[in-house]
Amino acid sequence: MKPALEAVLMVVDEPATEEHLAKVLQRRRREISDALRELADEYDRQRRGFELRFVAEGWRFYTRAEFSEAVESFVLDGQQARLTQAALETLAVVAYRQPVSRSRVSAVRGVNCDGVMRTLLQRGLVQEAGAEPETGAILYTTTHYFLERLGLRGLDELPELAPFLPEADAVEGDSQEGVPSFDVDADDGGDAVHDRTQTEH
Repeated sequence: MKPALEAVLMVVDEPATEEHLAKVLQRRRREISDALRELADEYDRQRRGFELRFVAEGWRFYTRAEFSEAVESFVLDGQQARLTQAALETLAVVAYRQPVSRSRVSAVRGVNCDGVMRTLLQRGLVQEAGAEPETGAILYTTTHYFLERLGLRGLDELPELAPFLPEADAVEGDSQEGVPSFDVDADDGGDAVHDRTQTEH
């Protein structure tokens, strides 16, 4: 069963749940769970270049952290693919305030985040999650891919940073009134202000 699990996990493009693996291999979930943990322990003992981790409610192979620089050098080949500071800040607000509208994210950051939110959507880190009943504004949440990239099993594993974020209700109402407008076609930073709007505070 272990070789079969390894073969399947080599081709998954997102963490595979124990239920799905059990169904595919026609084994009981308990057997699958025990085998996965045994494999993970074996790789750790052998200090293999990869590890088997339980992330975002499923199992997947990952490069071992101590070899991340070698992998990054090979994959990027001198190119940078990191999120901008503005994107990271916006992603943090969504993570801790979700579900949240763009206007509320903008209120917390103090700048309009339309361009940055679009980037996060394109990268699969946030997703639309219905509409706000009072205003009809689209609400956003983080995705399983977000959890996977951060190596988290769930949102409850986020660091305790929420108390340091100001309450959006304290800085704005339900509309974007008073929030500066920005060019959504600007770079990822999304901080280029249109001259026709009021300037950023």
